Amino acid sequence: MALYLFQGEPRKDTLVSLTLGIESSCDETAVALLEGPRKVLINLIQSQEKIHSPYGGIVPEIASRCHIEVILPLIDKALKETRTGFKDLTGIAVTTTPGLIGSLLVGLSVAKAISYAHDIPFIGVNHLEGHLNAPFLEYPDIPYPHLGLMVSGGHTALFYITGFGHYQFLGATRDDAAGEAFDKIAKLVHLGYPGGPVVDQRARKGDPHKIKFPQGKVRGSPMDFSFSGLKTAVLQHVQKNQALYEDSQGPVIDDLCASVQEAIVQALLARCESARATKKCQTLVVTGGVACNQYLRKVFNQWGQENEMAVYYPSLLLCTDNAAMIASVGARHLAEGKRSSMTLNAVAHRPLTEPLPVE
Repeated sequence: MALYLFQGEPRKDTLVSLTLGIESSCDETAVALLEGPRKVLINLIQSQEKIHSPYGGIVPEIASRCHIEVILPLIDKALKETRTGFKDLTGIAVTTTPGLIGSLLVGLSVAKAISYAHDIPFIGVNHLEGHLNAPFLEYPDIPYPHLGLMVSGGHTALFYITGFGHYQFLGATRDDAAGEAFDKIAKLVHLGYPGGPVVDQRARKGDPHKIKFPQGKVRGSPMDFSFSGLKTAVLQHVQKNQALYEDSQGPVIDDLCASVQEAIVQALLARCESARATKKCQTLVVTGGVACNQYLRKVFNQWGQENEMAVYYPSLLLCTDNAAMIASVGARHLAEGKRSSMTLNAVAHRPLTEPLPVE
């Protein structure tokens, strides 16, 4: 397991709000402490990549067991590193949906236990809301309304956002998420798991126009996504030219990665352009793990310049699953007087437009 740390100044007082964030929706255990809604004191992420890599994907049962093993030590480390105790906390924010149900339950159970034992209010947070608000941790003046593109291994969706907590659904993938397509295609040509980062790296040496792959469209839904057709097209191309792809280190793989990446990025861009034209909106935030892709950032930045469109991304650490974004969203909801009940349960699938129950 890898441990990533982003740390601000140690806490010196207890006069401002201090929110503990917990994120365990998939295969990364994350804990963060925030002063107010934006000042990150510490942001810890324990990855399970090496554990799941031999399986070529995430094994839900293994993921939940790993969360159980590391979540309490991570919380203890966060408190010690910031010279903080449970008595200093003013709130707890925890991801409760969407995600792997076993993984979600680990984080939620711990949050409830701390809340009950120390009489600290807690709030459930939608994972997607966390991602869409992650850029505000670094760019607090992003204007409303704006478009929000959430693109990761598990989610690809587009929203029109008129204010904090106000999200209008515009479109989403009908099948595979963009990050999932990266992973499956990487597995097909034996590049390992997770596929997104390695495809990004290999594509930098390849020709994005070498192979013409389809940009899946959904008839009658110009802002919905589809990536299963791309996956099938790549499979058929590799099978047809099997001899060329026996060596995973060959330059032909670089061209394949670059062409796949081009198809995915252009498909994402086309939906954002449809949303821009429909909503007459000149600001876009792009977040989620796939927002780390350097080619995506290059293409979207160029598009933004050509269309006088401001495009924001979180820093790379805040693109991936993390607890700082959950703590930030939770702190803002708690400041509005919202609280979650001890009866709140984890839910594997819940639309962002359907608010979580609060007291």
